[in-house]
This record gives sequence, structure tokens and C-alpha cells, in this order.
Amino acid sequence: MEVYYDLHIHSCLSPCGDGDMTPANIAGMAAVKGLDVIAVTDHNSCKNCEAAMAAGAEYGVLVIPGMEICTAEEIHAVCLFPGLSEAMDFDRLVHDALPPVKNRPDIFGEQQIYDCRDRICGEEPYLLINACSISFDGLWELVRERDGVMFPAHIDKTANSLISSLGQIPPDSRFAAAEVKDLTRLHQLRREHPYLEKCRIVSNSDAHYLEYIKEPELTLPVPEKTIRAVLDVLCGRE
Repeated sequence: MEVYYDLHIHSCLSPCGDGDMTPANIAGMAAVKGLDVIAVTDHNSCKNCEAAMAAGAEYGVLVIPGMEICTAEEIHAVCLFPGLSEAMDFDRLVHDALPPVKNRPDIFGEQQIYDCRDRICGEEPYLLINACSISFDGLWELVRERDGVMFPAHIDKTANSLISSLGQIPPDSRFAAAEVKDLTRLHQLRREHPYLEKCRIVSNSDAHYLEYIKEPELTLPVPEKTIRAVLDVLCGRE
């Protein structure tokens, strides 16, 4: 079967996320648009994943718990996990690796945590858009230890991407998927970076506003609509 997806969405926990990006609103908009599978991937945190998964169950949308990590090199990568326990274990690891810099909501924006009834139940005090001390080189193994999948985010962007930060894709990389924002550049990217020839290419919204959540245009082939099936495809195990 083919499932419509958007695997890179920010909630209002990300300081750059709009206040309307509550977990329930995200799941509801995904359902209205006709998406089958989404992932909530806030900057350096998974703390709104539980509420998003609960909302997704209500709307019939499969929600994968995830995070967009900012590594020590300031490379953004999407990390997805098979369940909430694995995601929150990784959340604790990343939280401890963040610099203890307090958020300034008046400058950077609120970092709101929601409960399963879509009510604010807390705020993240540390600024989540900072780089953590985890290196890109070590990230794959840390995610795989939790049975998850990692892929570099928006590799075609000129900031906070694997290519813009390192100038290349390391030949000893282990990821089997990569995110490209502008698919019209895919042929050029593959020509310049042959590693991408063996990767499954995904394109997500990176939405910070409800209206920017992806339309049902791109699909992933999965044997069933489950988190494990999606992760297997992104790992190259389909």
C-alpha cells in the first residue's frame, strides 16, 4: 500500500512554531488534508509527541514520535522512533546535551508542552534551537540503539544542512534516507553527491504553521500502516 506522509512537522514546543500548532490542531489538519502518516519533530525535544500521538489516534492519522536534532556541528537531522518510550529516552539524552541557556520567549517564542487533552501543561525552559553536544557522526548509533531511524534534514538548504555544514556527504555515512526540500534539485544533488543514489529520498513540509503542512502528494510504499513499517522503509529494509 502507499501512504501519504509528512515526516517533519513542528509543534508550538519549537520556539519558531506558531501558537496554533498544538498537537490536536496538527493531527486535525493532517486528517483534513488527507495525510496518512505524520511525524511531530520539534527542535531538540519529543515532549509534545505523546499528545500528538493521542490526537492522531482520534483523527485516524498515524503519528510517529520524533525530533529534529541540531548536532554539535549545527546540522539538522530528523530522528524517528518506534514508540513513545524510545522517543522520550532519546529526549532525555538530548536534553542533557543541550547548553543550559534559558529561553527568552519575548525574543525566540514560547516553548509550550501540551497534554493529551490539548491543554498547556508546561513549558520547556532551555532554548531548544541551540546546538547540542551530540555529533552527527555519533547520531546514527544513538538512534539505532533505540530502534529508531535518522536522516539528514533539508540537505539542499544553505544553512543547518549536512552538505552546507560539511561540504559533502561523508562516504562512511550509514543513513539510508535523506530529506530534500526542493525535489527539482534532486538530479543535481545526486550527481554532486553519489551517496544519495542509494538513499530513499523524502520531501517534507518542515511546517511551523498549520497551512504549510504538506498536501497529500508524495507517498511511501509500506506493507501496512504502522510505525514499524514506515521506519523499515526509511532504513532500507522494505
